[in-house]
Amino acid sequence: MTKMRKFVSIMLLLACAMLSVPGANAVAPAPADTITLGGGCFWCLEAVFTELKGVTKVEAGYAGGHVVNPSYTAVSSGDTGHAEVVQISYDPQVVTLDTILHAYFTIHDPTTLNRQGADVGTQYRSIAFYRNEAQKAAIERAITAAKQDWSGTIVTEVVPFSVFYKAEDYHQEYFKLHGENPYCSLVIAPKVAKFRKKFHDYLK
Repeated sequence: MTKMRKFVSIMLLLACAMLSVPGANAVAPAPADTITLGGGCFWCLEAVFTELKGVTKVEAGYAGGHVVNPSYTAVSSGDTGHAEVVQISYDPQVVTLDTILHAYFTIHDPTTLNRQGADVGTQYRSIAFYRNEAQKAAIERAITAAKQDWSGTIVTEVVPFSVFYKAEDYHQEYFKLHGENPYCSLVIAPKVAKFRKKFHDYLK
């Protein structure tokens, strides 16, 4: 009887050990990289990149300024130094950073300083944040390539990433939830249509 109890105890200990091993029964997450980009209203960028195959998450937010945890109202004043940006998480085995940057320089005008269309202010500036030298090199390559598509001087800022502040919840998935909004139909929809036409082979 004592031997049986010892055997059961050993088996229980082994079972507990297996359960406590991190990831013993978990599926390994897909590898993901992140890039943070600004180019006008973040609703526009989010609407486009959400449709790109290989992109796993897109969040609208703020970056590049000096104010901690800024609000939309504060950023809109132009006094925080922040730009409206999107933070894009993607699977590099499905979509390359070069493709993401090609789309980025296609759907916004990188030649207009501190504005995109009727949206004017430093918060709407064209800005790309890099997390490492490989991302910096990719951004610089994309700028060189974009010069073939834009006649003006490209004014996109290329700066090291510091911190990203996620925007208020009502800014997330804005185009998806408020497509009937006049700004969505007049400004965002044409950008999405342009993206779908040029990048149809890369859509989800």
